[in-house]
Amino acid sequence: MSVIDQDTTFWGYRRDNGRVGVRNHVIILPLDDLSNAAAEAVAAAIKGTMAIPHPYGRLQFGPDLDLHFRTLIGAGSNPNVAAVVVIGIEEGWTKKVVDGIAQTGKPVVGFGIEGHGDHDTIMRASKAAREFVQYATALHRVECPINELWVSTKCGESDTTSGCGANPTVGNAFDKLHPLGTTLVFGETSELTGGEHIVAARCANDDVRHQFMAMFERYQGMIDRWKTSDLSESQPTKGNIAGGLTTIEEKALGNIQKIGKQCTVDGVLDKAEAPTHPGLWFMDSSSAAAEMVTLCAAAGYVVHFFPTGQGNVIGNPIVPVIKLCANPRTVRLMSEHMDVDCSGLLQREQTLDQTGDKLLECMLATINGRWTAAEALGHREFVLTRIHESA
Repeated sequence: MSVIDQDTTFWGYRRDNGRVGVRNHVIILPLDDLSNAAAEAVAAAIKGTMAIPHPYGRLQFGPDLDLHFRTLIGAGSNPNVAAVVVIGIEEGWTKKVVDGIAQTGKPVVGFGIEGHGDHDTIMRASKAAREFVQYATALHRVECPINELWVSTKCGESDTTSGCGANPTVGNAFDKLHPLGTTLVFGETSELTGGEHIVAARCANDDVRHQFMAMFERYQGMIDRWKTSDLSESQPTKGNIAGGLTTIEEKALGNIQKIGKQCTVDGVLDKAEAPTHPGLWFMDSSSAAAEMVTLCAAAGYVVHFFPTGQGNVIGNPIVPVIKLCANPRTVRLMSEHMDVDCSGLLQREQTLDQTGDKLLECMLATINGRWTAAEALGHREFVLTRIHESA
């Protein structure tokens, strides 16, 4: 019998828009690279806040600019965030992010640096941040049904144990979460290459199948435009090859194990888009670890499963990242990074059901407040996805 069922509940923060978060962050969100220093100064001055610096935000255009705003607004709107201070070099674009986040009903305010300078901006933003921290720390967790949970997944630094152990463990957990009405997502478009027909066959209906193939073919078109006949030097990576994965097709077959044996693919998302109903969604995304986890956070997911073979150390400032590994050597050498040891599966000491339940037990502890290894170690990787060069 699984450790979760229809009656399972967890303790989360219910936001004004009805969504449930499992963390209660007050974030200082820079609109652009020029605002990072001011954001970090505010976070240093006001305890209980967290700055999220990043290197982009100037002279982007078209779909790239749309994605930039969608990611920042989505990050601030994530239910794990209680309140947001936005800082930008100028007030117009800053207000656009503030207005987008404000639609959730949570406290948010923005400050433009131009015409004020860093000192005045940091002072005004710090006053707002202090008020937001006091607001957030007065909030309490409430009991929530399991069907209000949103869970994302992406793997990294894969090896032969990933597709045989850690990824199927996620798949087993997804098979148990999916019937309960949870909202799930996977992605990594490049790492489905050669196995895309398997995902297409798992789509819930023809409309979803056509949307999925359109996303996959869009990616293939990008590869063709660059006259790249294969993904040599990128997929599989040198680390993947060292871990025993010889082709992108082999890597794809392991990657697909994360969607389990019974889940249907119920919808398709573009980068950083939020799902509109429960079920398992596919998101078009980079296979770069920090990029995809950031996109999942921007789409509104509140906890992330990250299976690894060789030992990726990723975290995220907004979403707790649960890392699991089936490689006994990695578990031994990098134990401080691993939340779930599922190496017993390949050593025939545990069944797949047992490792899946072990992951779900860790998930329940995490969403009820226990920090992941990445959180305890201070890993806060936040990386925006780019489409074009800047203008």
